[in-house]
Amino acid sequence: MRLPYTLFIAFRYLKSRKKQKGISFNAAVSVSGVALGVMTLLVVLSVMGGFRNDLQKKILGVNAHAVVLSANGTIDDYGGLLARLKRQPHVLAASPFVMGQVMLSAGSASQGVYIRGIDPALEKNVTDVDRHMKAGSFFTLSGQEPGILLGSELASRLGVVVGDNVTVLSPTGEIGPFGMLPKMRQFRVAGIFEMGMFEYDSNLAITGLGPAARFFGMGDKVSGIELKLDDIYRAPEVREKLNKQLGFPYFVRDWIQMNKNLFSALKLEKITMFIILTFIILVASFNIVSTLMMNVVEKQREIAILKAMGATSRGIMAVFVIQGLLIGLVGTAMGVAGGYLLGYLMNTYQIVKLPADVYYLSHLPVKMNPWDFVTVSFAAIAISLSATIYPAWQAARLNPVEPLRYE
Repeated sequence: MRLPYTLFIAFRYLKSRKKQKGISFNAAVSVSGVALGVMTLLVVLSVMGGFRNDLQKKILGVNAHAVVLSANGTIDDYGGLLARLKRQPHVLAASPFVMGQVMLSAGSASQGVYIRGIDPALEKNVTDVDRHMKAGSFFTLSGQEPGILLGSELASRLGVVVGDNVTVLSPTGEIGPFGMLPKMRQFRVAGIFEMGMFEYDSNLAITGLGPAARFFGMGDKVSGIELKLDDIYRAPEVREKLNKQLGFPYFVRDWIQMNKNLFSALKLEKITMFIILTFIILVASFNIVSTLMMNVVEKQREIAILKAMGATSRGIMAVFVIQGLLIGLVGTAMGVAGGYLLGYLMNTYQIVKLPADVYYLSHLPVKMNPWDFVTVSFAAIAISLSATIYPAWQAARLNPVEPLRYE
């Protein structure tokens, strides 16, 4: 099978003039520029994807995929609603909870926190707090004694360990002769958890469902019901369906909705980095332009001969377009291979270490998304192809008479 003359000549023009061995220096520089740009862009996007994935895991490790709340503030007779929710499509597990803001104190130290009351037997099917216990046991909250779990940062600030007592104080209590009296109760530290996210490790305390309900004077009521779904990305769809089925006064909020600002900022940052780093490939495309322009100048005589032999302007243009496209394809392939290899090494061997006490990460997280590789590849090839238009047009409009006048 014979190659089209345009493809054959494009390959020839990429070769060096000295004995036609290897690729010309200019072409090599152009290929390296595209490869470096593609590799850098893929590594940065993979690292940002790793951070987002790690953050998402930590958020969903302590929070449910969706929560059912009531416009009244509390849910009465939650047992029936709990059973109904468990039968819904895509709902794997459900667990009631009580939530409130309190002040914790131990000795001279004190801090305002959120306290969550849970049923450990049901909660373990919804969140992953039981898998992040640093000391003590998650399931001791099932006992009659009012125990409490503290985040590692919170326990450190209060200066307490497992077995110590902390005072839980709520500003809203009973009304006495001198006005509102704060409500106070002693809780024993039953365990310390570490989710790896400062917000939760320093501002969250967890206790049993019964003790929390009694402390807030809720009786048999709860603040809401947590849901775990079979697919976290179907949370908006499940939310819409449940809102229609449950009706007033119930409403559902999903994890995407509750963390919308954070994930929107991460998405915007990723798009911004993609645009900024694409300029590396744009700079590399100038090398393609200069390489092709030099080829057009050096090959004027050959172009004139081709035209004299019957080559059309479109054919001459195709020669240089193919030449630039080959540079883009080879550079992109090398960049994709290099980006994947570097991402794999960083993820497997944890090459880039981070101080865990500062970032709560021991290494730079990497998550390689196939769509990122596809998008970057298409962008690099498109930029490389667009860089060939002007040099190819210059070659096509060359007058064959001038170069051959003195031959």
